[in-house]
Amino acid sequence: MKKILIANRGEIAVRVIRAAKDAGIASVAVYADDDVDALHVRLADEAFALGGQTPAESYLNIEKILEIAARSSADAVHPGYGFLSERADFAKAVQDAGLTWIGPDPETIELLGDKARARALAAEVGAPLVPGTQGAVSGVEEVLEFVDTHGLPVVIKAVFGGGGRGMRVVRDRAEVRDAYEAAVREAVAAFGRGDCLVERFLDRPRHIEAQVLGDKHGRVQTIGTRDCSLQRRNQKLVEEAPAPFLSDELRVRIHRSAEDVCAAANYVGAGTVEFLLGEDGTLSFLEVNTRLQVEHPITEEVTGVDLVQEQFRVASGEPLTLPEEIPAHGHAFEFRINAEDPALGYLPTPGVVERFEVPGGPGVRVDVGVYPGYVVPGTFDSLLAKLIVWGKDRNQALARARRALEEFQIDGVASVLPFDRYVVTAPAFIGNDDAFAVHTRWIEEESDADFDPAEAVPVPAKQGLTRLSIEIDGRMVELGLPQALLSGLAPTAGSDREDQATESTDSTADDGALLAPFAGILSEWKLEDGADVEADETVALIEAMKMEMPIKATRSGKLSHAVEAGHQVTANAVLGSVRA
Repeated sequence: MKKILIANRGEIAVRVIRAAKDAGIASVAVYADDDVDALHVRLADEAFALGGQTPAESYLNIEKILEIAARSSADAVHPGYGFLSERADFAKAVQDAGLTWIGPDPETIELLGDKARARALAAEVGAPLVPGTQGAVSGVEEVLEFVDTHGLPVVIKAVFGGGGRGMRVVRDRAEVRDAYEAAVREAVAAFGRGDCLVERFLDRPRHIEAQVLGDKHGRVQTIGTRDCSLQRRNQKLVEEAPAPFLSDELRVRIHRSAEDVCAAANYVGAGTVEFLLGEDGTLSFLEVNTRLQVEHPITEEVTGVDLVQEQFRVASGEPLTLPEEIPAHGHAFEFRINAEDPALGYLPTPGVVERFEVPGGPGVRVDVGVYPGYVVPGTFDSLLAKLIVWGKDRNQALARARRALEEFQIDGVASVLPFDRYVVTAPAFIGNDDAFAVHTRWIEEESDADFDPAEAVPVPAKQGLTRLSIEIDGRMVELGLPQALLSGLAPTAGSDREDQATESTDSTADDGALLAPFAGILSEWKLEDGADVEADETVALIEAMKMEMPIKATRSGKLSHAVEAGHQVTANAVLGSVRA
């Protein structure tokens, strides 16, 4: 490989670009309009515009990405994580274009990306499993039948995709219908398919995963374990390696099950096999993520294995040369530094990063995707950076994490740093040999932390580019100009006010006003304009940064729409109202 196109954005694109430079490989970045000034665009050897502002218009557009690969003469594609990384059709299209795909074969992605088929494969090789449907359910009635047979709680989750998208845990039978419809809707938006299966949900489970590498010569090896139990909305916040407080017997079972599942799928490249560990000690296969995980750095820190470099080597056809047993040296934590406000239920907070001071010192690594002055768009994931801390043992790693988190300073957008600083002092997380109380619902159900809301900062209008056709030396070309530049030249140029709902004021907002809790896209009205609604009834859905939130009526009355579904809105914008 001589030139790699990174079909992604943010810190993972930066990570791959830096790995490519270390390996003497040229890098090609792609970017949506809102990412024109992104760090990955600045660091890559070349950068090409995808055009558009939404994921569908940019990072999910296979045709555009392959066209740029051809224009840039890239000979390989790294998908990062998220977006197209687990799309078999994208992997096949890359290979059909004569390019090297840095990931598992399309057939493997299709097999393991289908959670129903992956469950069947896990059962064949003897991996531990809880009861679940044999495939995708046909509708809500089948979900109810499963609940009546196996009891609650259950988890409804998208058959295709990952990252917590299209997943709902149900603990009350009356919530089944809404949960199923939400999972389907989210799965369609994220992965283009709404198929969902149902499994018995282990109560208070820990989330344990095994990092796997496979080569094209038939060797599959588990590199180590991680614990990823600290989550909100099924999205991980804090991870650690190796997974603590596991018996040797359980650790061996996890390693062997992960290898058996991946070997049976002819796995090539980096991947992660995920398990749930119930409070009662029940271990169950969850799924396989056929890509590099966000939390891969902590495995790198405790094993000394550069997983991205191994991806490059494996994709080039080289065999794995790692020792059969890779011991863990010390302990590592990863803290995902997201633009979210813990005081407001981890609401996403797009905006301008005014201050961004990262920590340093022994055992500290920071993988970043932003810089001071960068505008965090509301269109994509809320991840700003990852703080990775290593220590000779778990206690030293915790001590270093406390110091590093105090040093980390971010202004302009809210972040999860207040939660991180709290959790590294929480007894449930610190644990000891017989007490490690965190689980996947611990943040929502048991954490007693109280945070002050971040200072409200106005969210700037969408950035992006205005594209104009212009003739240069008799040749017509397309010129992209930043909207901020155009607005400085002419007040009305580059305006997107037709797509933006304005913020509420005292004169427009009243007790019946429906206000946007954050900047995002009004994805759906649940009821027609003029419909009669009850107080606390869900009337609309708003989405930003991989989070969907219901908008509820504040009183009973008649619903009035002020913004059409699909439009971008600012925080506190008036979406509509309920007239008493």
